[in-house]
Amino acid sequence: RRSSDLDEEENPVNKVVHQPGPVLEFDYLICDNCNKEFMESYLSNSFDVAVCDTCRDPEGAHKLVTRTEAKQEYLLKDCDLDRREPVLKFILRKNPHNSQWGDMKLYLKVQVIKRALEVWGSEDALQEAKVTRQENRDKMKQKKFDKKVKELRRAVRSSLWKKETAAHQHVYGPEEHIEEDRKS
Repeated sequence: RRSSDLDEEENPVNKVVHQPGPVLEFDYLICDNCNKEFMESYLSNSFDVAVCDTCRDPEGAHKLVTRTEAKQEYLLKDCDLDRREPVLKFILRKNPHNSQWGDMKLYLKVQVIKRALEVWGSEDALQEAKVTRQENRDKMKQKKFDKKVKELRRAVRSSLWKKETAAHQHVYGPEEHIEEDRKS
């Protein structure tokens, strides 16, 4: 017998038996549109919206809008997007117009509309604020235009009239003696 055979007999190797792990029940999300269970989706991961990838409508209900568009179209401020609770989630994408510019922040349009209604109270108030802003913008444009026209008129008038800078002198005709003045 070899010494290794003797070692195996004296020190038998215990076989380790592992019990199978407990079966975990996953927290499936239920789609708001089709009511089917799903594990994960683009909208749930990015925006915490319970919609599966098959129901996602990127051109309609689940359209993405840029930060600039959200501010212009829905009259939201930076603080409404960044600080107001709950903070709106966004995704970052490279700017398609110029790669040197900063990344675009894209928000889910449904969430932006909901936030605008929180801020403005109703769609009517939002539309009224848009109209007021447009009127103010038009007034400012008209004022600026009128000011430019006034400056242009002043420039034209002053260019036509040239002030002489020479000393003021009178030019008289030849000297005349009037007899009537002497007699009296």
